[in-house]
Amino acid sequence: MAHSTALEGKLIVLVGGSGFFGSHLAQELLSSGARLRIASRNPERAFKLKPLANLGQVQFARCNMTKPESLAKVVSGADAVVNLVGAFDGNLDAVQGRGVGNLARLAKEAGATAFVHVSAIGADAEGTTAYAQSKAAGEAAVLAAFPKATILRPSVLFGPDDKFINMFAGLIAALPVMPVFGPDAQLQPLFVDDAALAVVAALGDAATHGGKTYELGGPEVLTMLEINQRIAAAQGRSPAFLPLPDAVSGGFATLTGWLPLAPLTRQQWSLLKAGNVVAPKAKGCKALGITPRPLSLFLDRWMVRYRKHGRFGGKAAA
Repeated sequence: MAHSTALEGKLIVLVGGSGFFGSHLAQELLSSGARLRIASRNPERAFKLKPLANLGQVQFARCNMTKPESLAKVVSGADAVVNLVGAFDGNLDAVQGRGVGNLARLAKEAGATAFVHVSAIGADAEGTTAYAQSKAAGEAAVLAAFPKATILRPSVLFGPDDKFINMFAGLIAALPVMPVFGPDAQLQPLFVDDAALAVVAALGDAATHGGKTYELGGPEVLTMLEINQRIAAAQGRSPAFLPLPDAVSGGFATLTGWLPLAPLTRQQWSLLKAGNVVAPKAKGCKALGITPRPLSLFLDRWMVRYRKHGRFGGKAAA
């Protein structure tokens, strides 16, 4: 790809790089020849990436978004910095508001020439949730400290190891009646590897993409009910779907959202209800040279393990 030589040998720091998106992005960057420093509160979660790197190509560092001195250490010597840190609860301003601004400032002071901040569709200073407001505050803080930063706002990300499709897949496999929260809420799911390509494109040509904001969505807009129906079809199952009215979904999220394994917090419910699609006039994947792949391309293969007889069922995927 055109961007591979642009990143060869460059030191790229992935802050919050030990999670789902970080792991996929790291693989893309390693294959482009970049050197990686994966920094997070729990960098050991990313140790599984070691075999994918050449000798000396990847290192791991511990940092905390609320401790600027730890951020200064991890961005030292960086050619580029990518922020992947985000949260739905806790002190959101310290993590994805002020904290991200500190990271951008320290990256600039360390001499980094590119900064990519992964925000989210729905970032809105006037938003109804603390999440949306803090995401908007984070974007503003990044651009104030690093005016040529690139802001990427992906829709919900899917992949073989995600917590989105797999959560619904597990429930559909287990329940004869499947309740659907926000059945009419519209999402534009984006394949995680396409989101990774967007970051690589932004890093590889900071002169073109710096200072710009891109909203990233997949090729299809789907409702929550449609997503559940597709997952069930790929599993060869036909549960009874029970679309829940907004009042019931909202009440459930309020009552159970504080539980550690709750399927939906009140904050997530508010975001889901608002929808998660690319704005009509926003710059998107096309402007970064990416043709996003649809969920349907992967679903049959990924759902094999959720079928009644697993990998040994009659309808084996190719």
